[in-house]
Amino acid sequence: MTGDETDRLGIYVSIPFCRSKCTYCNFASGVYPAATHARYIERVIDDLTGAPVCAARFSARLPRRVDTVYLGGGTPSLLAPALLARLFSALRAQFHVAADAEITVECAPGQLADGIPEALAAAGVNRVSLGVQSFVNQEAHASGRLHDRATVENDLLRLRAVGITNLNVDLIAGLAGQTLSSWQESLDALIQSGVPHASIYMLEVDEDSRLGREMLKGGSRYRAALVPSDEVIAEMYECAVDRLAEAGLHQYEISNFSRPGFESRHNLRYWQRRPYLGLGLDASSMLRAAGPAAGHDRIVLRATTADDLRQYLSGPSSPDTSWISREKQHEEAWFLGLRMNAGVDIAALKLEFGAEMVEPALETAQRIAKDGLLTIKCERVRLTARGRLISNDVFQEFLLTNTPTLR
Repeated sequence: MTGDETDRLGIYVSIPFCRSKCTYCNFASGVYPAATHARYIERVIDDLTGAPVCAARFSARLPRRVDTVYLGGGTPSLLAPALLARLFSALRAQFHVAADAEITVECAPGQLADGIPEALAAAGVNRVSLGVQSFVNQEAHASGRLHDRATVENDLLRLRAVGITNLNVDLIAGLAGQTLSSWQESLDALIQSGVPHASIYMLEVDEDSRLGREMLKGGSRYRAALVPSDEVIAEMYECAVDRLAEAGLHQYEISNFSRPGFESRHNLRYWQRRPYLGLGLDASSMLRAAGPAAGHDRIVLRATTADDLRQYLSGPSSPDTSWISREKQHEEAWFLGLRMNAGVDIAALKLEFGAEMVEPALETAQRIAKDGLLTIKCERVRLTARGRLISNDVFQEFLLTNTPTLR
């Protein structure tokens, strides 16, 4: 990792407000009164202005040059234009946002009020991610989305009309009632939309979403019994990889596809382990240690209160912070690097961590490669198509091999 890469910062701002809570959602977000929005933004700005002091207290280096900004949620586009302007003004007052910075805001189709596209453009937003999840009206409505296909198409037109053409569409494979035929319909609509980026997620089943809890207990609420089998979901994912490639949207990460030059620069920051500052509810930060005396092998992980909005609004509190050892960083380099189609650069890992640390993990990779889940060629380790389908199992192998030593 070059000095130039670590001297630039990405900023993530969590906006946890939704108009309705989707059945599959496992994020720290919810339906809150609009009166809460202004209080929340002021609280985020407090964190923003206090970030340098907080970083210094933990001996962490906080780059002041920002080249990516990402507002996620929740539904950031529910904020009033004045609040969006207030937030971006405060951000630029505290940091130097590069002229060519990628500035992304997540939006929900059908929830772009009059004036919001114009407000986004005026704030410097140049990329929008639309949480479509399905272009099939029945599937979208059943999962809690408040849009239909015509609404999505109209929102894309409105965003392009104000000059925001770097657009992403999210789809989920595995929604209740989804079939291979309806999945093809959503893929067709995505391709026809002409967006330069797409994110394809396989449905996650866990206790943090209403649908996941219902599936785990064998219930039928939220149409849980109609969720496709793992085999069908895998087939949907493989179909998406092929169809999107044919349309010029090439896979560069397990869940992400783009035309050349339209990769998500902010998300690449996470996978490449470059510094980022998280602000707001349930937001994490990754910052390097400040100065040679503190050591270059440590990373600060920072998180606000996990999912308690009232506690967050009550005022600044000391973030949960931990230093991560080189061993743990090495693990992360493997499972984050393998997420990308470019894979893991063995020579770069040896330069950063030393051959002694890398060799056992490389032996693990060689063993997994025999099962057809990885390829090793020209000092690059990559997941195969089959490996991507069970990537979490592959990542676990590296965690078992390289047990972290916290300090």
